Amino acid sequence: MSPATEEGTPVTAIRILLADDHETVRNGLRLLLEHQPDMEVVAEAGDGAAAVERSAALHPDVVVMDVTMPGMNGLQATRQLREAAPGIGVVVLSRHQDRAYVQEMLRAGAQAYVLKQSASAELIRAVRAAAAGQQYLDVNVAQQLTGDYLRRHTGRSAQQPILSERELDVLRLMAWGLSNKEIAARLDLSIKTIEVHKANAMRKLNLHGRVDIVRYALLQGWLQEF
Repeated sequence: MSPATEEGTPVTAIRILLADDHETVRNGLRLLLEHQPDMEVVAEAGDGAAAVERSAALHPDVVVMDVTMPGMNGLQATRQLREAAPGIGVVVLSRHQDRAYVQEMLRAGAQAYVLKQSASAELIRAVRAAAAGQQYLDVNVAQQLTGDYLRRHTGRSAQQPILSERELDVLRLMAWGLSNKEIAARLDLSIKTIEVHKANAMRKLNLHGRVDIVRYALLQGWLQEF
């Protein structure tokens, strides 16, 4: 039965799927969200693959998606969801507030990004915004991002920066821990050329050091290939 307002008008509940590899977290989220008069948790998933599969079967309005999960992570799952079911809103709920994580999830098509350490009201607002087809950023995340970045990357039409094959090769090898000299030897290029590819790739992706590169590689699933 649909919940109702104080005036007795039926409220159409937002149907939500929870994707997080920790059962305790999912239980807490279920209690929080189902306490809202306009929200209903219809399914749970412990990894990205299950989230995609159950979303295809149940067609929830919103998926609350963790980033770091075993197997298929939240980034990969969000990309698949956006391709298969663009009408489903994705709210990222993560402990990571690093720019690289936020950027990649938004580029993948997430409508909202909320920190697990923030007040529960942030998640509630984000779910309602995503269900309405709107964007939402946790206030603590938004403070770290410039207005220019928001204009360029949070819209649904935002496109992933295009990296050349060599730029991708260099970033991947850097993430695996190889030095510029080792990368140059493996790709049969000069060290100076490697440095140019590295600088171009980092500029395009707005990465600021090796730590950002490793985080980006983790999101892309590159480190699982080594």
